[in-house]
Amino acid sequence: MRKMPAPTRTAFAVIVLTVIGFTHSTTTSPVRINKCCEKFEVMYDGKCTVAATVNATVWKPEFIGRKGERNVQVDNYRFVIGLPDCGTKQKFIIYEYHDSQDKLILFPDGQLRHLSLHHHSTEQGSVGSYLDEDYIGDSNGPLLHYDYSQGLYCLDRAIGSAGAGGELMESMMAKVCSPKEEIHWTDSDVMLRKIINPICHGLAMIILLIVAIIYFVLPTLRDLVGNMVTTITMCLIVSQAADLVRIFTEFSNHVSFLIADLFFYVSLLGAFFWLNAMGYYIWKMFRTRNVFLRVSDGRKYCWYSGYAWGCTGTMAAIAVFAHFFLDLPGSSSSATETIHHPGRESFFEGQDNISWLGVAVFFTPIAFIIIVNIFFFVTTLRFINRMHTYGRIHHKLRCSFVMFTLIFATMSIAWLFLILSWLHFDGLLYMHIIANALQAPCILYICVLRQKHVTFLVKSCFRDQAPQTTEWGDEMTYMNGGDY
Repeated sequence: MRKMPAPTRTAFAVIVLTVIGFTHSTTTSPVRINKCCEKFEVMYDGKCTVAATVNATVWKPEFIGRKGERNVQVDNYRFVIGLPDCGTKQKFIIYEYHDSQDKLILFPDGQLRHLSLHHHSTEQGSVGSYLDEDYIGDSNGPLLHYDYSQGLYCLDRAIGSAGAGGELMESMMAKVCSPKEEIHWTDSDVMLRKIINPICHGLAMIILLIVAIIYFVLPTLRDLVGNMVTTITMCLIVSQAADLVRIFTEFSNHVSFLIADLFFYVSLLGAFFWLNAMGYYIWKMFRTRNVFLRVSDGRKYCWYSGYAWGCTGTMAAIAVFAHFFLDLPGSSSSATETIHHPGRESFFEGQDNISWLGVAVFFTPIAFIIIVNIFFFVTTLRFINRMHTYGRIHHKLRCSFVMFTLIFATMSIAWLFLILSWLHFDGLLYMHIIANALQAPCILYICVLRQKHVTFLVKSCFRDQAPQTTEWGDEMTYMNGGDY
């Protein structure tokens, strides 16, 4: 038998050794298990803590086979420490404890399965599709489940110390990335919520900014009522921007989403307090006998600013305090569907959204403001109907009263549909989107397009004509039949 040349034998030996080594490394590569904390730590009250300091045992993985085999032995595994990298997806927390409706199953290949008993079906039609490869458990029907591959989850033992009597509460915890849902952007619901709604928010901010600029730039509109209109529109712009952030929940973590909630509720509350200040000013001026008060509009604006911003800041501080210290566990007002066990989420993870108690602190003053503004409207209208002669200032106040009434109706209707959208009916949510989209054009019509003297001033700016610095020109327009 002819021998191979020495170089050929060397190359052949290298190839054989490489193949053997690759096969050995493939068959013996350790299974990666994602652990949230270090090997010697557990999750204690939402923070990674050394297990020895809380008299707890560290977590050791228990594997279950695809067909339901218990305690499958996997000797070659290693921990990958750290939270999952979800990218733009939202992180969710799942807890498995005694009698919980969620079950966490770790397969021998390192994949995690979440079985949800919330949607347990007793139908027998699809049981066959779960056999041979899916874990059924002790029930007779298929379970809703989600699978998370390596890197999209982390597991650990969770300890809570907030139970009754101070005893420790133990559970299994998993932080997972939200399951990818196969929803196309052409779907009508997705298009309305994620495309049309953000576009309407952007257009609303542009329209409200136009109104604010007009009332801030034109000299004859920079009186007390005009400055109030500018402030209200700026508050609504901030609320629209914050609500735009709230739409894209998958691009926000719990900190930025909480901040967006605060900006949204605070700015909306500030807009209603300023609207209340406008109604009070008009009501007071109609009831006073001497309208020629020796107080400048700037000083009165400072007084009303102290009232509006002081009340807004006070209610915001109470709402934040109630959210963090007074609210019950598990009552967070989530705008996204989170997976958690009832009543214990706050022991392990901070709340993502303003809680219902905090929202109540924000919205209860708005309800009282609406009632007080109705009183201002009724009493002022009754006083106007009893007047037989109008002076120059009363004509201007009458125009301001009509503008206040229309803005009040527009904002109140939009606020009412916002509350109705929380009832989780698609129809009410769509009506809220439509009402919110129409709010800014209505304010543009009420404050600019409806008033001929404002449109005249705007046109004069485009014609390079300096607007009059006094209000007599506007009054003559009104006395000659123009709509003030």
